[in-house]
Amino acid sequence: KRPFGRRKDPDDGFVTGGRRRMAVDIQQACFGLYCGRTVEIVNGSEKYGDCGVCSRGQRTDDHKICRPCEGSPERYDWLYLGFMAMLPLILHWFFIEWYSGKKSSSALFQHLTALIECSVAAIVTLLVSDPMGSLQIRSCKVKMLSDWYTMLYNPSPDYVTTIHCTHEAVYPLYTIVFIYYAFCLILMMMLRPLLVKKIACGLGKSDRFKSIYAALYFFPILTLLQAVGGGLLYYAFPYIILVLSLITLAVYMSASEVETFKDLLVRKKRLIVLFSHWMLHAYGIVSISKLNYIYQDLPLLALVPGPALFYLLTAKYTEPSRILSEGANGH
Repeated sequence: KRPFGRRKDPDDGFVTGGRRRMAVDIQQACFGLYCGRTVEIVNGSEKYGDCGVCSRGQRTDDHKICRPCEGSPERYDWLYLGFMAMLPLILHWFFIEWYSGKKSSSALFQHLTALIECSVAAIVTLLVSDPMGSLQIRSCKVKMLSDWYTMLYNPSPDYVTTIHCTHEAVYPLYTIVFIYYAFCLILMMMLRPLLVKKIACGLGKSDRFKSIYAALYFFPILTLLQAVGGGLLYYAFPYIILVLSLITLAVYMSASEVETFKDLLVRKKRLIVLFSHWMLHAYGIVSISKLNYIYQDLPLLALVPGPALFYLLTAKYTEPSRILSEGANGH
């Protein structure tokens, strides 16, 4: 017996509608975490394609459908991009200072040139990113660590054939760093050699371009670091900033024999280094807290001068000569 109101005709709307819904549900089931179906709009309705890799600028939703990335980077995403942008600049400044030393007065101009190179590279990178011509970028939300390593999650339903669904699920946080490094390298090769040749007269011919040679080494290293450890850096960079900035500040003050506040005021360079490290401390604290609760997180910035003050207050008690003399006296 047929229920009242239901027809046996195969063209019946109830039956075909149910079958259509079942067909859509079956189509949407794709293997793997990042395989999805492309969507085409035909006569105002969505038409789903086969399971596969999503196009650039898309990622799968909860129903395994490839959807365009229409969101904006969160504050933490911008902080991560800022960290990756700072790395080449800090390395530039370090090697410029290392190879310039006290023999040349050109270090300041090289520092400014490196700052201009990285700043222009960052602006150009944002302008060429989607949407082009704007300093804003659209992005997909980072949900978990595996989003950075989709190549490790290509499914093999029959354990023989692999369905390749590798795409940038964290668009554009992964590739935009490579684009930025490329522009940094191009601008450095265009500007720095001419500047160094003109003003670095205090250095020998073999030492003039050593800071540039150093960049030719650390840019590939940074690129490899982003390619392999981009996801790990995304979650760990606030703690990396804090730990490394504390270590480098302690090493610098020890090597410069800074033991009192008066020693800091002897040379302006020491104050510049100190304030630079304080800025890194603050950047790390802001990255950890994300400033989700401003009135609760902002007071944490009062901790920024803490490590330097602790070092200055305790340096006199850790003087090696004093320790040896007290040991000899039996104290």
